[in-house]
Amino acid sequence: MKNNPMISSLPVLILMPHSRCDCRCIMCDIWKQRSVQEISEAQLSKQLTAMQHLGVQWVIFSGGEPLLHSNLFSLCTLLRDKGIKVTLLSTGQRLKELSPEISKCTDGVILSLDGPEPVHDAIRRVKGAFARMKEGILAVRNIRPGYAFSARVTVQRQNFMVLRETVHAARILGLDSISFLAVDVSSNAFNRPTPWDARKQQQISVPHNQISDLEKEIKNLIQEFSKEFDSGFIRESPEKMDRIVHHYRALAGKAPPISPRCNAPWVSTVIEADGTVRPCFFHEALGNVHEQELGEILNAPGARRFRESLDVETNPICQRCVCSLFLPMPRRHNDPRIQINPS
Repeated sequence: MKNNPMISSLPVLILMPHSRCDCRCIMCDIWKQRSVQEISEAQLSKQLTAMQHLGVQWVIFSGGEPLLHSNLFSLCTLLRDKGIKVTLLSTGQRLKELSPEISKCTDGVILSLDGPEPVHDAIRRVKGAFARMKEGILAVRNIRPGYAFSARVTVQRQNFMVLRETVHAARILGLDSISFLAVDVSSNAFNRPTPWDARKQQQISVPHNQISDLEKEIKNLIQEFSKEFDSGFIRESPEKMDRIVHHYRALAGKAPPISPRCNAPWVSTVIEADGTVRPCFFHEALGNVHEQELGEILNAPGARRFRESLDVETNPICQRCVCSLFLPMPRRHNDPRIQINPS
């Protein structure tokens, strides 16, 4: 049975409103971007009708760092006035200074967390990054108690042995949840003109001869924090944590690559700071919102052919993918089966 090529309902939209970042992480090249590009209020306004027709329920501001945008909260207000949930993916470095606007204009923040304080600051290559993030969380919650903060951890060479300490760090920060995924080293996403060469990949990936150490750390994590898995504080299941180990074994050529369970190209889309529209972070562009309306792009002949022919299980890009999004396929706008959780 062929995939449905048409997009009639799009629960999730990932929007990169700003092209730069305020950290210098070794596993990401976004901070190397020299020119500043932004999605303006006027540009977003032009797409609101299309977003409503597509039934967008949740917009995630990714980046670059969204909080570097010159007028981010006007974008947030535009969306929330239409009943759309707004979440920020952030480094957390500007939370404190922007705490009044964040508490008023957004619904939650997913923070990039790399480990306990010394490890986090070393990976971010920003002195005091962890402490600044902690101060920002407190500042927002002083204004809006109970505001939703969660963390996303990218498992890589510099932090794979401190995953349990990272969960403790999330508790110290007062976060509501934490999630883990492997680092992407094989794509040209995240401002890479070309994929990294083998030498660069080795600098970031878990070393081949230490994958068994990663496996042991994850087993200990699952055993030590069983209550956190059961409660959902750790968002992944133990099986998904084991998939991180398999991902690194596949990179090392010691296991076949296995695609995650994912239907992102059918339930979401990514809009980059220059207007480029992609079915996810990793697949080729479908068009540009500065030239066409979003619905027209997503249902253009080329986009339909892409989805109709995409076999996630066997596609080489999907097999190397480090993340996944799987939602029940919506039958109509605001389908009650669609459960969206910012954490």
